Amino acid sequence: MAECKVCFRQCDLKDGQTGPCGARSGKNGTVAPLWYGQISALALDPIEKKPLHRFYPGRRILSVGGFGCNLHCPFCQNHEIAQAEAGYTFSASARTMSPETLAALAESCRPRGNIGLAFTYNEPLVGYEYVRDTAKLVHDRGMVNVLVTNGTASPEVFEEIIPFIDAMNIDLKGFTDRYYTEVLKGSRSMTMDFIREAVKWCHVELTTLIVPGENDTEEEMAELSAWVAGLGKTHNKKQGKEIPLHISRFFPRWRMTDREATDVRLIYRLAETARKNLDYVYTGNC
Repeated sequence: MAECKVCFRQCDLKDGQTGPCGARSGKNGTVAPLWYGQISALALDPIEKKPLHRFYPGRRILSVGGFGCNLHCPFCQNHEIAQAEAGYTFSASARTMSPETLAALAESCRPRGNIGLAFTYNEPLVGYEYVRDTAKLVHDRGMVNVLVTNGTASPEVFEEIIPFIDAMNIDLKGFTDRYYTEVLKGSRSMTMDFIREAVKWCHVELTTLIVPGENDTEEEMAELSAWVAGLGKTHNKKQGKEIPLHISRFFPRWRMTDREATDVRLIYRLAETARKNLDYVYTGNC
């Protein structure tokens, strides 16, 4: 039996037992990543698609996905690669790429405008070892690394990856413990702690997907944006009010098809609420 230290669950795993993230398993008395080097998706994306609007705007970045996630959002748009409970055999659609191969591929895309590598599509930090090893090689080649994450990771994982990460988009999915615990099966406090630390070390933008009936009130958005604004000065001299927030529209997906898509007018109204506290607020999926 070994304890996984990646997220708040702190799973005790027997040899051969896989955690609820679908990405880490007991092996020889330790916990190891199941899908190291297994790639589910690869694309040269606009940086704005991460979304990052104030980090190398107008440029492109090679984006890579793996398998698994330590949240279980019922509206997951990438459930085929992220959700073990979906019943998919993750490895069926995988290709294997070593950190050296992926870093070399990123560099080969430079003539097409590529600035580096983004770890995205699933939750990258359930396989943080691959992120760490590959990102170091990307830095060695003079390119940047982006992490798109739900922020559900321990301080130990953060310390492993942060020397090699230049920018993050972190999901702050809502601002109530009920929503995080009952709907997302996550931990709001761990995500908030992760964000507090991340803004000290790299460029950070946040995303909140507005789900009707869950996190869609002006009161909650006012509280969320005020908390972001209050993060204060960071190592890169930015104030909390300068942290960009992306407010995105929900569409019915996967196991949450019983809701209507978020009203566009509500997205714009919540954006105006957030702008009372923050300098840079963007609307998405509208």
